[in-house]
Amino acid sequence: MKILVVDDKQSLSELVAQFLGQSYQVNTTENGMDAMTWLQEGNIPDLIITDLEMPEMDGFELIRQVKRSGLFSDIPIIVLSCRDNSVDRVECLRLGADDYMVKPFNPEELLIRVDKLLIRS
Repeated sequence: MKILVVDDKQSLSELVAQFLGQSYQVNTTENGMDAMTWLQEGNIPDLIITDLEMPEMDGFELIRQVKRSGLFSDIPIIVLSCRDNSVDRVECLRLGADDYMVKPFNPEELLIRVDKLLIRS
């Protein structure tokens, strides 16, 4: 199973990739624009994990575009962000995100949430 991690902080992407890479194939991109390009090149992940604050295209816009596209709209999305307020959580869920976690996060909790989403889909 393939996971796409979208975050402009490479250290975080690498940490997530290292932890989830024990169970899944993980690819990383640095922003929403790169993620959309990667998807449009024919890569279809089983799950997307995205940050919100990124250059070029933020996480909100990435969720919007993924959910609007017919081809990718079924891919579950987990938001992993420093933004810990209910306005952002509600907006992400309204746009179609399946889960929302706040950084710093427990990698084990992330793995459990990923497993649960991938079992459901």
